[in-house]
Amino acid sequence: MSFLQNLEKYDLHCHLDGSLSVECIRSMAGQVGIKLDGDNLEKRLFADFQCKSLAEYLTKFDLPLECLVTKENFTAAVKDVMKTASKERVVYMEIRFAPLLSVREDLSAEQIIEAALEGLKQGTAEYGVRGNLILCGMRHMPSEKNAELVKTAKEYYGYGVCGVDLAGDEAAYPVQQQAEMFEMAKKLGIPFTIHAGECGSVESIWNALELGASRIGHGIAARKDPKLMDYCARNKIPFEMCPVSNLQTKAVKSMEEYPLELFLDKGIPITINTDNRTVSNTSMTRELQMIQGYYGFSDEVLEKLMKNAKEAAFSL
Repeated sequence: MSFLQNLEKYDLHCHLDGSLSVECIRSMAGQVGIKLDGDNLEKRLFADFQCKSLAEYLTKFDLPLECLVTKENFTAAVKDVMKTASKERVVYMEIRFAPLLSVREDLSAEQIIEAALEGLKQGTAEYGVRGNLILCGMRHMPSEKNAELVKTAKEYYGYGVCGVDLAGDEAAYPVQQQAEMFEMAKKLGIPFTIHAGECGSVESIWNALELGASRIGHGIAARKDPKLMDYCARNKIPFEMCPVSNLQTKAVKSMEEYPLELFLDKGIPITINTDNRTVSNTSMTRELQMIQGYYGFSDEVLEKLMKNAKEAAFSL
């Protein structure tokens, strides 16, 4: 067995709706009466390096979200992601999703979370992967709705929910608009990460830190600001980097621009993650192979990246 195959892996930034296997999508679609064009399915689910922007990338989530409308499908979805992760020796993962995107008259946020927690329980029992859930607020939603989600998260915090996050179109919806959400999280003692710096805005990262984020999702734009990099290194703020999706969403134009080695040299505790296993057609193994091949990293560097993730986990 190769070093990479044998390496214990930690995936802290993995979106549920972007990481469902094609087989799982087919099954869930059948459960809710969605007819699929078999020839077109992969085109609807997979992004590639010709993707023009984050906004275009986000369209790949439409079909999975159409399927995530029942308790049974949420349980099956979480279990499916853990099954996929188990095949490459992921020992711990934090799976994130936005319950409010799936709330219906007959499906509450609480029911969604409890169904996802059941998937977590079954996935751990069957595949040996430990995991927790991160509940995402969405940038385009009213701040009071996201604050209510945090209150709901508190009910399950420590019982499979380990934190909250803010996701969505970063360029269109500045993070300060959601200050109420993070005030609530601080008040209730729930740790949070925030997607920031994926769309080139240094200010977005500063704002996320000012709101109290203890981790940063992506953080690519920090490369433009030496003071910000020094701050994150000094305060040991982990960055959840996702190389393949960062290239696809045009957070950077090429690996030449990718600041992974720069952040490492600065002392920022970066982690490597999948982001969206299906949308980006990736895995922890692919991510690590890509950066090792490009930078010529030793196996010891990859071990350090996994150690960073283990230490950055909200709950192990």
